[in-house]
Amino acid sequence: MRVAMIGTGYVGLVSGACFADFGHVVTCVDKDASKIDRLHQGIMPIYEPGLDTLVEKNVKEERLFFTTEAKDAIADADAVFIAVGTPSRRGDGHADLSYVYAAAEEIAELMDGFTVVVTKSTVPVGTGDEVEDIIRRKRPDADFAVVSNPEFLREGAAIKDFKIPDRVVVGTDNERARELMRELYRPLFLNETPILFTNRRTSELIKYAANAFLAVKITFINEMADLCEKVGANVQEVSRGIGLDGRIGSKFLNAGPGYGGSCFPKDTLALTKTANDHDSPVRIVDTVVEVNAARKKAMAEKVIAAMGGDVNGRRIGVLGLAFKQNTDDMRDAPSLDIVPALVAAGAQITAFDPEAMDEARHLIEGIAYAENAYGAAEGAEAVVILTEWDQFRALDMDRLQGAMAGRSLIDLRNIYDPSDMKRRGFAYTSIGRPEIDEKA
Repeated sequence: MRVAMIGTGYVGLVSGACFADFGHVVTCVDKDASKIDRLHQGIMPIYEPGLDTLVEKNVKEERLFFTTEAKDAIADADAVFIAVGTPSRRGDGHADLSYVYAAAEEIAELMDGFTVVVTKSTVPVGTGDEVEDIIRRKRPDADFAVVSNPEFLREGAAIKDFKIPDRVVVGTDNERARELMRELYRPLFLNETPILFTNRRTSELIKYAANAFLAVKITFINEMADLCEKVGANVQEVSRGIGLDGRIGSKFLNAGPGYGGSCFPKDTLALTKTANDHDSPVRIVDTVVEVNAARKKAMAEKVIAAMGGDVNGRRIGVLGLAFKQNTDDMRDAPSLDIVPALVAAGAQITAFDPEAMDEARHLIEGIAYAENAYGAAEGAEAVVILTEWDQFRALDMDRLQGAMAGRSLIDLRNIYDPSDMKRRGFAYTSIGRPEIDEKA
């Protein structure tokens, strides 16, 4: 089948490359000429493990193409995917759908013959209806169907999530569109992947409900971590104890500095706005948004407290800036709250992240950057672990301690064992676990 993918951001590029790897002929369209030029050179606009190899393979086998010219790509396509950004709109928190609607206008002008227009972008309930209306107004005679097909890709594991998904959700009442979407995803039948066909509005809501529920789990365990610190309990054991319950599950129960990234912050906010607009508030999600924002700010205070209440003029090494491992995504990363707050308190920060430093330089002022973790620790009175990169899980602790001027290790991802860190001579602070008595 022939597929046009409008947008070569995270979702569009990963989805396009994976569809091409399924055997379809995919043309990715983007108005950013410099991005398309880089893609022609094999330079990825994002960091995602394995994506460069996947793109190279399918370009070489002439199943994956990149262009700024939408005309032929859309006219020849059986399915046109809208995979453009839907950031939070300034002022009110609603999803900004201007890019989605602009794509719909362009598709209406250029499509030829029966075309399935697929909304892959995360959009509020009812957006598919508006996309259909836009196309119908512009092309009353057009033969098309608008389908919702939300993505459920985790940054850092997106290719696996696309090829071995927990489920595929397709929202349409059009039988021709249903059959086309079934054919697009036919390679997944071998893995017996559940494909849920539902109506369009339900499909749109499933995406928001899923992300909101995961954000609730993260925020819940973070609040349990705070309680654990007060009562002398261990949040990791609490997490395991409740996660073994099949009704709850163990995923997204790792305490930390709060959620960030491209999805959870904007999607929870958009869901609360949609719910309020329809006079059906989702109070749990409202609270999650507030608690998560406060938590990220509170983590700077936790670092300051671990250093005796004053960081003015003191050097701190920061390990990790991206919102999670295996991505260079800085959107709503906890580091964007924590690091500036430490700088404002007078700390001298040197940071290292394996992939996110180029982006961080545009977002965080007043800090220095190192070439590796040990460079960030050089001369530091404290080292703070903000992102759970694998390379931070197996640091040479003797080398780290030798580089440092002090001995405070503040682990906001609970990577290390408190007893082991005490034995090694660190003043160790973590999330939701009992402090180790240094005299014990």
